[in-house]
This record gives sequence, C-alpha cells and structure tokens, in this order.
Amino acid sequence: MERQNKEEDKKIDIKETQVWKAVFGDLLFGEFKPLSPFNSLMRGIAKIMQLHPYNMSVGGRRIITYTFCLGGLSVFFFSLLACTGAFLMIYYNPDVNSAYANIEDMRYIVPFGVLIRNMHRWTAHLMVMFVALHMLRVFLTAAYKPPRELNWIVGVILLVMTLLASFTGYLLPWDQLAYWGVTIGTSMGENAPLLGAKGPFAILAPGKDVNSILVGGTSVGQPTLLRFYLLHAIAIPLGIAGLMGFHFWRIRRAGGVSGPL
Repeated sequence: MERQNKEEDKKIDIKETQVWKAVFGDLLFGEFKPLSPFNSLMRGIAKIMQLHPYNMSVGGRRIITYTFCLGGLSVFFFSLLACTGAFLMIYYNPDVNSAYANIEDMRYIVPFGVLIRNMHRWTAHLMVMFVALHMLRVFLTAAYKPPRELNWIVGVILLVMTLLASFTGYLLPWDQLAYWGVTIGTSMGENAPLLGAKGPFAILAPGKDVNSILVGGTSVGQPTLLRFYLLHAIAIPLGIAGLMGFHFWRIRRAGGVSGPL
C-alpha cells in the first residue's frame, strides 16, 4: 500500500509543469480573455499614459542600447513590406504566362516600379536579418525566462513565418532562378521528418505530404504559383500581423522590454 502511494506521488501532473503553464496558463486558467488585448488597447488609447507598461524592471530601463530597436525595426520593415507589396499587387498577375512580363513591366514601364520592387526585395532581406538578431538578443539577455516563455514561443513562430514569407515570395517573379530554387526547396519537404512522404518516420502518404500540398501537383507550375501568391500576399502577412499584436500585448503585460538578468 505504501509503495503504491509513493508511485502515485511520483506521477507528474502535466498541468503543473512549467511548459504547460507557459503555453496554456494564461489562456485557460489565468487572466487572459479573448477581448483582453483589445480592451487593453482601448484603455491605452483613452489614456495615453497607459500605452506604457504599468511597471518596468531596472534591467529594462538600462537596455536602451543599439540592440533595443531590433524588434521595432522588424515591425517597421514589415509595415514597409505591406505598403510596397500592396503597390506591386496592382500590377502583378499570378499566372505563369504573364508573371515574368509583369515584373519586366514594373522595371521599364510602371512609374517608380523598379524603385518599389527593389525596396520590397531588400526590405524583405533586412526583416529576416533583424528578426533573427532580435531573437538572438532575447536569448542572450535571457528574456525567454518566466514570465515570458509564451512570448518566446510566439517569437519563434514569427521567425518561422518570416522565413516562409520570404520563401513564398521567391517564386513570384517566375524566372529560371525562382523556378529551380523553389523546385529544390519544395523537394526538401518531401524528405522532411514525419511530414514528408520519403522522410524519416513518414506519417503521410505520397501525394498528401508537405511537398504535394505546396506544389499542388507533380512539378512546380500554375497551381504552385497561385498557392505561393496567396500565402505570400494574404495568409502569412495576416498571421504575422495577428501574432505581432499578441506579442506586443504580452510584452506590455510583462512590464516592457526585458534587460539582462
């Protein structure tokens, strides 16, 4: 009987672990409610002073250095990408027969087209770099520790989505470099663990794995271009914008930017 009681004491309740509390604690059992971020923003607009955190750590006040604006610059680059991307969408048609011609028209016919396109391209490179540097700064200053574990997970997802946004935009010019680059990139998904039909521990059958979902057929073609366009122009930007809003709200709830511990 005593041995059975000891074995029951050794059992770990998953809801009491740090990971569970970090990911689901606020969402299920804490103060988080679906409209809490919206209500917090409205209170901040009504009272300008409440746009700042209620409290801030001493380390957070000391961290105003060259690395302080890495996250803010990432948001600025995302906003610039949204503006330039909206301009490019006016002149771009996701069709394999006209996509490359549209890009050439932007270069030689559309007023300021080459400027806007180059701004969009180089801003995308800068956003990937600055998001990665921001994650590095957060890691080196241990800003992923309690009570910021959930925000760290959200940041990792944002980094992955930033890379996906860059990858999906790579195919849109529909030139030889884009075509073969995406062909190689999507074929890697076929050999990915679990999600690839030919990868280790594959759980998806051929024709239903990640590669088939992205390509939309046996090779890169019109379905691929259309899927990449919708992902690049609509789905991924909306996902990034939503996660950014939640990310900022969590930073504010945690007392602002975290400094070195």
